[in-house]
Amino acid sequence: MLILAPSVLSADFARLAEHIQTVESAGADWLHLDVMDGLFVPNLSFGQPVVRAIRAVTTLPLDVHLMIQDPGRYLDSFAQAGADILTIHLEACVHLHRNLQQIKALGLQAGVALNPHTPVESLWPVLPDLDLVCLMSVNPGFGGQAFIPATMNKLAALDRYRKEHGFTFRIEIDGGVDLINAASLMQAGADVLVAGNSVFGQADAAQAVRAFKAIR
Repeated sequence: MLILAPSVLSADFARLAEHIQTVESAGADWLHLDVMDGLFVPNLSFGQPVVRAIRAVTTLPLDVHLMIQDPGRYLDSFAQAGADILTIHLEACVHLHRNLQQIKALGLQAGVALNPHTPVESLWPVLPDLDLVCLMSVNPGFGGQAFIPATMNKLAALDRYRKEHGFTFRIEIDGGVDLINAASLMQAGADVLVAGNSVFGQADAAQAVRAFKAIR
């Protein structure tokens, strides 16, 4: 069953509560929150106050994607702001296992994101600690980018390894996801699709959510 996680970075922040309520009512499963620090990725986005504000207007799980250097410094504060899932980048962590244990100790689901150039094999040592693996299918830091086709190979390899070893973590695809490639991604093993422009960038965001949820 597809888990659809609209990315609020593509929403109109002047009407954020309204847009969140629209996609929630239409059947969105999670909300994806991209936190950018201007260091690990080129752009700045938002921090804990916005996460807290979103938490106040929705009951959906908040999938908080920390695109920040040394994320261990901020895990407590994002937990307090209302995150349900904290995803950190392997490339941004000096002590990845320690940071994952921090997330678990906070009672949250733990995820790791991989940039397009990072091989999935680099995750093998920490897979037992993970609830979610986020495969970046664009270079992080900007919305509206085209899907990188090589992601399909990484997805297939990760799904195969997961099945061979009996792991239960979910696989999330983030970047360039649309109604054209969604079915192929699901068939290749994706459980969670992050959709930004293909939901909030459409004239009817609710219809876009329903179209994604109808994919089998």
